[in-house]
Amino acid sequence: MPMNIGMRLKEERERLGFTQPAFGAIGGVQKLAQLKYEKGERSPSAEYLAAIAKVGADVQYIVTGARSLGTLTADEDQLLEKFRKAPLAVKAAALAAVTAGASPRSQSFHGPVGQAAQGDIKNGPGFVLNVTTRPEK
Repeated sequence: MPMNIGMRLKEERERLGFTQPAFGAIGGVQKLAQLKYEKGERSPSAEYLAAIAKVGADVQYIVTGARSLGTLTADEDQLLEKFRKAPLAVKAAALAAVTAGASPRSQSFHGPVGQAAQGDIKNGPGFVLNVTTRPEK
């Protein structure tokens, strides 16, 4: 069954940890109105949606079913605020820290490669070696 506005509203309320009476009070309505919103028997007003947005409800998600990319958690908001105020060198270091190890390293060789080895050769997990031959000319 596809989710409707009422179901998404309930999901957001529960995600934020509010009871029906508490969430209704934030939105300026009684518990019965909150219950009817969540059952889909009544539609919330713009004023209600604006009020619950102030406590972190994703109103775009409630109305459309698509999560808002602009909704940040408290720690994300704090990180972004500090990042924007930081000097360029600190920004570069922060970006390097959060991107380190994000993608596996790989090497491509565009010519003949030779190797001589002595003793045991041990490859770590995830090591892949693809060997192809060059077509004859």
